Amino acid sequence: MNPKWRVEFDVRAAKELRKLAPEVRKKILLFLKDKIETELDPRRFGKALQANLAGLWRYRIEDYRIICAIQDDRLVVLALKVGRRRDIYR
Repeated sequence: MNPKWRVEFDVRAAKELRKLAPEVRKKILLFLKDKIETELDPRRFGKALQANLAGLWRYRIEDYRIICAIQDDRLVVLALKVGRRRDIYR
């Protein structure tokens, strides 16, 4: 059996997540638990970012985005930013 991936939150991302409406926060956490914290590659649900965010990945949950760094050596997906699409890339 392969080891499972873990999702961790940067201090900033955790703060941004706490500011969201409870129903949105629940959807985001459920997405991370069901899709990312598995034995499979977390890249299958995300998209690689480019330009100044190259090397990072984004996950889309409705109108919200999670910007993450994938740490293959630790099997960790580190959430760096959480927010609405219109605000996240600023």
